[in-house]
Amino acid sequence: MADLQTLRVERRDRGVARVVMSRPAVFNAFDEAMIGELDQVFTQLADDPVVRVIVLAGDGKHFSAGADLEWMRRASNATQEWNLQDARRFAAMLWRIDCCPKPTIARVQGAALGGGVGLVSACDIAVATDNASFAVSEAKFGILPSVIGPYLINAVGRRQARRLALTTQRIRADEACTIGLLHQVVPTEELDAAIDAQVTDLLNGAPGAHAGIKRLFAALDVGPITEDVRELTAQTISRVRGGAEAKEGFAAFLDKRPASWSAR
Repeated sequence: MADLQTLRVERRDRGVARVVMSRPAVFNAFDEAMIGELDQVFTQLADDPVVRVIVLAGDGKHFSAGADLEWMRRASNATQEWNLQDARRFAAMLWRIDCCPKPTIARVQGAALGGGVGLVSACDIAVATDNASFAVSEAKFGILPSVIGPYLINAVGRRQARRLALTTQRIRADEACTIGLLHQVVPTEELDAAIDAQVTDLLNGAPGAHAGIKRLFAALDVGPITEDVRELTAQTISRVRGGAEAKEGFAAFLDKRPASWSAR
């Protein structure tokens, strides 16, 4: 992953990769370059068999201020076709994070604004410092939180997402946790320990099971448990029960030993 200009990728023990947005002078606001690099890096890490967990972080005081204002200024003066292609690249990047077969954790400090909220929403797990804050601020600039909208709705529900987008109000970490945008809030000095604890829990699950969970849950909607849904879940579990991971998992349990993939 040479020649990255806006990101830093840190390989850590136990198959953990940390992707760090590295534009602290602009509070890790993203532009075309960062969007392209995030897409590239998550594609490569998703295909890397050594990687088990991916942590998305930001350098400096803030996680991400969202869209770079110079990028938005260029977009406002560009053609609709240019904007469409640009927006498609942004949409593809968020989708790449959301559908990554490896578990993803957002490590959040300071502010997450606009598209930064989208990044948090696209990750499987989000942990933040108790002084973090969040705002879906697009309407202030006369635009919509369109591309991030599906991920925000999935994270907090339609009504809370509408409230955040319409009011553009900034909420603190405790409220973000209450409505489902975050999973855990800790003091600043405990952030890395909290991330490490989440990683340890994730490493107790099998890599294939993680990928299967994300694939299955992406196909399930909140609502009636229809015949099609019942059949999908039955087909899925019947397929994986006879797999190598299942054999190892049950054998490890019966033998009272850690499974081969376990962190313990």
